[in-house]
Formats: sequence, C-alpha cells, structure tokens
Amino acid sequence: MKWLLLLVIVAVPLLLWAPWTHAAGKLAEGQGAPDFSLQDQDGARHTLLGYRGRWVVLYFYPKDDTPGCTQQACSFRDDWRKLTSMGAQVLGVSVDDTRSHAAFARKYQLPFPLLADGDGAVAARYDSLLNLGVTRFARRHTFLIDPDGRIARIYRKVDTSRHSEEIIKDLGALTRQ
Repeated sequence: MKWLLLLVIVAVPLLLWAPWTHAAGKLAEGQGAPDFSLQDQDGARHTLLGYRGRWVVLYFYPKDDTPGCTQQACSFRDDWRKLTSMGAQVLGVSVDDTRSHAAFARKYQLPFPLLADGDGAVAARYDSLLNLGVTRFARRHTFLIDPDGRIARIYRKVDTSRHSEEIIKDLGALTRQ
C-alpha cells in the first residue's frame, strides 16, 4: 500500500508537468511561423499567410474575460492605433469559442480579431498549449512575426500590465534595423 501511495505522489506531478514542458522551445526566432486558419469573433477566417507583408502580433491567452487576459487585451486595445500605425496587426488566440470571443470583444470594445482555436491545434504548433488532460488552455505567449512570416521575437514570460508597451518598443527597434 505504501508503494502505491508513493507511486501516486511521484507519478501525478510528473504527468501534470510533462504536457506543458516537453514542447517549450521548439520554435525559435528567425524560423518561419506556422500558418493557421482560424475564425474570429465575427465568423471571418484568418490565416497567417493573409497577413504577409505586415507585422503580426500573435498573442495566445488562457481565457476570455479573466483579469490577466482582460488587462492584456485592453492594453493592446489602448495601443491599437500606435501598433497599426507601425504596420502591425494584433491577433489574439485562445481555445475559447467564437461566441465567447464575441462577448469579450464587445464588452471591452476590442478592435482586433480574437481567433478561436477550439481544439488547441494552433496553440500546440506554437508550443503554447497547456494540456492538463481534462482541460486545455493557451499559455500566455506572444509571437512577433515579421512581414515575411518569420518569427522576430518570442515572449514566453508576459507581464500583462506592460506587454503592449514592450511589443511597441521591440517593433520600433526591429523596423529601424
């Protein structure tokens, strides 16, 4: 009985830990960004290829209308004009459905697409899927993708209160190069 308890104590944390750590780091700056085809809150389909020639701020977030996700989305909303004037398109992605995205976008007047990745396949391709077995979330990661479709910056540790400012600063530096 003690061995069984010990096995459970050791195995459960390993099983929970493994799904979100094994894929981290597969994508790297300079690589081509994985393409996708996802619907937004209004039912329009978006592909990465459709944004060729523009900078893309592709940000993954866990859940609509939660405190950190709302802070991050509203920061992008508040800086949206600045980002678009720099030639960037903001795209938010989570595993929530289009109805949830529509309510979230409407509630906070978000002027950019929120893409529904219901099965988590796109988040997984971007090493940003947190799979706990019974539930899945997109991890809070952002990819700054250049006009040629290459990953210019990867943000795996995001401070929601200043992330939009960080993107603007990095985008400014990259566009001056």
